[in-house]
Amino acid sequence: MRTIPAMPVLLLLTLPASVLAAQAPSAVDSSSCAACAAWNAPQAPFQIYGNTYYVGTRRLSALLITSAEGHVLVDGGLPESGPLIVRHIRELGFRIEDVKLILNSHAHFDHAGGIALLQQLSGAPVMASSWSAEVLRRGSVGPDDPQYGAITGTPPVANLKLIGDGETLQVGPIAITPHFTPGHTPGGTSWSWESCGSLGCRRLVYGDSQSAVSAPDFKFTRSTSYPGVLADFARSFDLLERLPCEILLTPHPEASGLWERLARREAGTADALIDSTACRRYAETTRARLARRVAAERSAP
Repeated sequence: MRTIPAMPVLLLLTLPASVLAAQAPSAVDSSSCAACAAWNAPQAPFQIYGNTYYVGTRRLSALLITSAEGHVLVDGGLPESGPLIVRHIRELGFRIEDVKLILNSHAHFDHAGGIALLQQLSGAPVMASSWSAEVLRRGSVGPDDPQYGAITGTPPVANLKLIGDGETLQVGPIAITPHFTPGHTPGGTSWSWESCGSLGCRRLVYGDSQSAVSAPDFKFTRSTSYPGVLADFARSFDLLERLPCEILLTPHPEASGLWERLARREAGTADALIDSTACRRYAETTRARLARRVAAERSAP
């Protein structure tokens, strides 16, 4: 278990074809992204469970896990999402300056674009898998990413540290564990932790995207730049099926039915977010989608 020391404060998917075709991998401006306005639509921050809060936009998750000794922030949305995330944190009564650790699901512009700003404002280290850390440092994906050549880059991130698969990170009483779940990207990471509330202590999982989305010329069945992609997906599906999981969250909230479950909770079903089968069903659904993609590639001329 690695404890994150207090840091000095610095004061300062499924992508549409039109998006895939229009963007260059080295850019950091997402203004040409046809889906970005919808992804970045306003969403009032709210408590998910216990000390876990939603601080993202309507269609891009960002999570704040809080404690009296400092907070953990997971994902940063688009570059233009950063100021919104800071505002949401403040609206909940917390401070970006008290974030002691920033984490990421996968290093694409729609989930990591705001991390550079959030790191600057908090002074917190950003901890990631070795593949994701290199992408965050460089600001663009390489040819081993299925979406290489079809997605925009991100503002480069400083103060990066590497994590190990299954290594528990500690910020005060918060213990959060990375689970490498590659496939969507070679560095994809899911996260698990425990939050306690009125319905007891529950195991939360932030399951990284498992969608087989790619640039037009990438083939999952015969990639030379990422030859292990199918094996990686298979291991990720297996892990998510086995992972203790009572509340599932995902980088795109609709992938885990968050808004429907939240509506049921607001209508009076107190345990609507709790589902011990959610991770298993998430793996089953994304495995089936990948199988259809693979079958289509193999049947094509």
